[in-house]
Amino acid sequence: MRSFDFDGDSYDASSSGGSPRRGKRKWRFDEDAEAGRPVMRRGRLTDLERARLAVARSEADDGLPLPDGADRWSTWGQGELGPEPYPSWVITEEGAVDMWLGVVKTGKEAEVHLIERTVPGTARHVLLAEKRYRSAEHRLFHRDAGYLEGRRVKESRVERAITNRTAFGLKLIAEQWAAAEFSALCGLWAAGAPVPYPMERVGTDLLLEFIGDADGGAAPRLAQVRPDGDELLDLWEQLVDGLASLARAGFTHGDLSAYNVLVHDGRLVLIDLPQVVDVVVNPRGAQLLERDVQNISGWFAARGLVAADKRREELLDLLRSEAGLAKGV
Repeated sequence: MRSFDFDGDSYDASSSGGSPRRGKRKWRFDEDAEAGRPVMRRGRLTDLERARLAVARSEADDGLPLPDGADRWSTWGQGELGPEPYPSWVITEEGAVDMWLGVVKTGKEAEVHLIERTVPGTARHVLLAEKRYRSAEHRLFHRDAGYLEGRRVKESRVERAITNRTAFGLKLIAEQWAAAEFSALCGLWAAGAPVPYPMERVGTDLLLEFIGDADGGAAPRLAQVRPDGDELLDLWEQLVDGLASLARAGFTHGDLSAYNVLVHDGRLVLIDLPQVVDVVVNPRGAQLLERDVQNISGWFAARGLVAADKRREELLDLLRSEAGLAKGV
């Protein structure tokens, strides 16, 4: 049985339950809010955003001026936190501030911004990637129906809003995608998969480990590199290990290509996981797993990977086995 963290509550993908209902159709803030996991009220998914705004207003009312050059106070502790133990570079100090340094990537569903978090008066600083899902009126969750299978919720009003793509439903979908990506990243990081460390989720914003150099230069995508024979084979072997770790956890990327893989100092890192698919729960899981393998192996074949067809079939068999799927499913 699998579940997706969904704005602070756990939604089971099984048919036996999973609704975060408390009492009769009334969800409320309770002790979970103190742990950074606010509970929804009356089915809305905006409480976390309201909590964040309340903190900002409180700071403004208290007359806490931001240091010169800072754009906001650190969001640490305002949302859902990544897996422990936290990496040593994670800044948890009170009084830390964030500065926006620019846009790393613009996509149809989200933008990735480069953030520098510092502790004023100290040498503590770190670069972060902040993934911000677009607002409902500008969001384009293309081809999302197949990915959303297996992420169902049991509240009929919520389910209807998602199915009908109402304005409320689009907000729900964004929350599902952000929560699914953060949940998957947390589990995969803990399992040793080659993914960025997921530091925090606040609503539909994810703060992630920045994969790049100390000057803010983002690591190139696999599609941008031109590896020679030995480098190509090494990257393929890293890919096999990485995808096996996903399959072992029951997942496939869902939209894997050479544009969703970074290469940093020879290390392969999988990114862009909002459409991550549970290969057992999702009826199209096996099909999407096969498509991922076809897409990424095609890139390696085009770059001259020896015996690419054989390697593709071997990889597919391995992933099916790791995920517990019968061969040929």
